[in-house]
Amino acid sequence: MTRLANSERSIFLVSENEGQLVGFLVATIEREIPIYRLQEFAFIHDIWIEPEHRQNGITRQMVMLSIERFHEMGVKQIRLDTAVINEASRRLFLSCGFRLSIIEMLIELSH
Repeated sequence: MTRLANSERSIFLVSENEGQLVGFLVATIEREIPIYRLQEFAFIHDIWIEPEHRQNGITRQMVMLSIERFHEMGVKQIRLDTAVINEASRRLFLSCGFRLSIIEMLIELSH
């Protein structure tokens, strides 16, 4: 985390309320594999807001600030993942300008 927080190619945002940590966002610029037109993209790895501080617009503020900062860095695309069952997050990200892009599928294997 220290490396990410200090990198010029990362965004590490923290939200506080009266000196208490209530949320954070971690995002980095990643290299794309060479078969695609983009050479790099930003990826929002993690967003966390303490449950008692949700529904207060903190997530939206952090996402919009990360979009602004990556735009200033010249990044052309930002990606993120969200769980299929997390409809509230999908609505939030859509309202921030994100669109559905791919559907990831998986299978759990037991040993």
